[in-house]
Amino acid sequence: MTVYTDEIRFTTRGEGEIVDITDRIEAVVARSGIRTGIVSCSVAGATAALTVIEYEPGLIQDFPAMLERIAPKDIEYAHHFTWNDGNGHSHVRASLIGPDVTSPVRGGKLIRGTWQHTVFLELDVRSSRDRVVHITVIGE
Repeated sequence: MTVYTDEIRFTTRGEGEIVDITDRIEAVVARSGIRTGIVSCSVAGATAALTVIEYEPGLIQDFPAMLERIAPKDIEYAHHFTWNDGNGHSHVRASLIGPDVTSPVRGGKLIRGTWQHTVFLELDVRSSRDRVVHITVIGE
């Protein structure tokens, strides 16, 4: 069994940005030389998340709207009293979605549906953030 690690680094433009990282994950899988196994992707940070969606304009609008319905920005969060940073909703949203995605690898390629893309979600209130997604490919 082989374990290969790498990371994807980028800077986001601010809250609500959805970044398609599928091609970058596929490049890591190719560099790993692993033909059969899994790839695990995990974001470092408590105000960001990873998920799998169809990366198309409608869903890029629908996803943030859904998050606003579930964890609205304009309500009081106890987190605000702790740090006074106004990003309580960011933490709640990140917790709901989760920090990681795992996908199968077969034939040296990421296995996914035709419209299935792995995306990074910037949930923090800052105008921009430097982000890192840790990638681990395990297999043979």
